[in-house]
Amino acid sequence: MSGVRTDDEERGFDAVAAETRMTRVLVTGAAGRLGTAVSAELADRGVPVTALVVASAAEDVGRLRADRVVVGDARDPEAVVDALDGVDAVIHLAALASPEVAAPEVVFATNTQATFVVLNEAGRAGVRRAVLASSLSVTGLPFARSTPRPQPAYLPLDTALPPCIEDPYALSKQVDEATAAMMHRRHGMTAVALRLPFLGDPDRLAGHAARLAGNPALGAPEVWSYLDLRDAARACVLGLTAPGVTGAPVLFVAAPDTLMAASTGDLLAGHLPDVPCRAVFPARSVPIDLTPARRLLGFTARHPYPQERP
Repeated sequence: MSGVRTDDEERGFDAVAAETRMTRVLVTGAAGRLGTAVSAELADRGVPVTALVVASAAEDVGRLRADRVVVGDARDPEAVVDALDGVDAVIHLAALASPEVAAPEVVFATNTQATFVVLNEAGRAGVRRAVLASSLSVTGLPFARSTPRPQPAYLPLDTALPPCIEDPYALSKQVDEATAAMMHRRHGMTAVALRLPFLGDPDRLAGHAARLAGNPALGAPEVWSYLDLRDAARACVLGLTAPGVTGAPVLFVAAPDTLMAASTGDLLAGHLPDVPCRAVFPARSVPIDLTPARRLLGFTARHPYPQERP
């Protein structure tokens, strides 16, 4: 697809981004899968990390690459204020990760309150750069249970796509994105929301790929997308460091290909035949518009799943 950066261009963009110095970054949800990867990415760049973790995850902090750990709830202003000490940027990842892990009202209230508290206290503390984990699920497609199941109005997925939300997790992410925009207006904070697909290390991706190979229809609501955790972590850090980023942009990030061996054209013909396509999707290219993330953050995934398997 057009507009793809070369490896040399990406390295150059990262070099410019590295000029944006960070004294210390707060990572909420730091004991989670993505939080662990983000803390490692920051540590590899020489950036000190404060990790905010819930009490139930406190026993896992020994594996975190963070030089300060605060045990507390991201919904608690006092805990967040404590965690923000000495911080000049925030990566907010703390959330209940699906509509099925708790009662609907708990999923919605937990996620939206945590995002409000973290971004509001960060803004009050003078933090001017934040990244938050949104989700491809904000489209409403992955967790929809109505019959017939909703389909995207068109492809590729982009941020103008009309949502068809019917679950509390997707709704919480929609509110999180609106909260980020409000905090930009309220505090002058740049708050980048990343719409993330299925995330995993190579083993987790292999398990998901095997499930989808057995039943490709399972992947249609997420258009068979994925992202290696290392790439997701780098996208989060670029959201803080990329020069010229302002406001509250919402960006899809994903690997440029799907997890499937079949061509994208065949998958769409077989499972989303009535969805209008506004672009051609050659080979295994993912039907998501990734151009804004390339253009704004200089982000292109570097760890394509199948090519890295033995």
